[in-house]
Amino acid sequence: MKKGCTITILVFLAIAFAGALFWVYQKNAQPPVVYETEKAEIRSISKSTVATGNINPKEEVLIKPNISGIIEEVYVEAGDNIKNGDLIAKIKVVPNVSSLNSANNQIQTAKIDLENQKRIIERQKTLFNKGVISANDYDAAQTAYKQALQAYNATVQSAEIIRTGTTKGLSNIAQTLIRSTVSGMVLDVPVKKGNQVIEANNFNEGTTIASLANVNNMIFEGKLDESEVGKIKLGLPLEITIGAIENKKFDAVLDYIAPKGVNENGAMQFPIKGTLVNKDATFIRSGLSANASIILSKVTNVLAIKEGLVQYDEKTKKSFVEVMVGDQKFEKRFVELGVSDGIYVEIKKGITKNDKIKVWNQIKK
Repeated sequence: MKKGCTITILVFLAIAFAGALFWVYQKNAQPPVVYETEKAEIRSISKSTVATGNINPKEEVLIKPNISGIIEEVYVEAGDNIKNGDLIAKIKVVPNVSSLNSANNQIQTAKIDLENQKRIIERQKTLFNKGVISANDYDAAQTAYKQALQAYNATVQSAEIIRTGTTKGLSNIAQTLIRSTVSGMVLDVPVKKGNQVIEANNFNEGTTIASLANVNNMIFEGKLDESEVGKIKLGLPLEITIGAIENKKFDAVLDYIAPKGVNENGAMQFPIKGTLVNKDATFIRSGLSANASIILSKVTNVLAIKEGLVQYDEKTKKSFVEVMVGDQKFEKRFVELGVSDGIYVEIKKGITKNDKIKVWNQIKK
């Protein structure tokens, strides 16, 4: 029994010894780890955030009628450049039956009063010529007749305006002729001949006949997430890229940040606006989708390395790199970092352009 146990123990020790020898052999057979190195370079770095939105005119004017009716003629179409005062459309007035009937009744009432005052002035004139009444009484009769005549003419004009939209003496300001109030390009004409339109008043914003804008004064309108809005401020430069215009960037300046956000799908979005500056002759259509790269900070011609080369001390949390000082020998050097774009980071001090930096996180076969 004792002899069997002894043999078992000896066999186990032999196997363990052989395994240890094999492990030492495999370890010594592996090639030594060779780390690659990279050098710093001179480059420009910018840190930015991106907002999505559209390109729109800074000021868009909606032309609305001041009288209800039916479009009789449309004289412009989208894309036309017009001036202030140019004719846009003509409206045919459809009179309100109740208003027209009331105006006709007022005409009859004013006519009766006018005829009565006419008879009175004729009698007063005869009496005045015979010296029966004084000049003051005759003047009072004349005044009453003139007032009755004026009231009659006013009711006739009011009825004509209700019926046709204009009257004699008002041709220059006829409400049936819709004219442009500004100079610019016609962006849209949402009405056609035969469409009914409603006047703009205190209770109704009215029907839009045309929208106009100065297409040379465009802005970017977009929204920025709440996690980024705290990083921006007014006056920051923007780089605008438009999907429909390839290989071109437009400069803009951030001039509006909404004080209140809008909840969209559970995330707060803050509207922003940026005015395009130094725009070339490229025609930018209103409503085009665009992205705005908001440059938070930018440095040019600085010493920079890839951000993946930077390590951080476990205790002090200071940033450092490992610089080659001999054949696969490296030493730790603390560095002061600057602006980073997520790929490259600015090195303010700690290394030089000629130092070889260890790629510590490279993948080995």
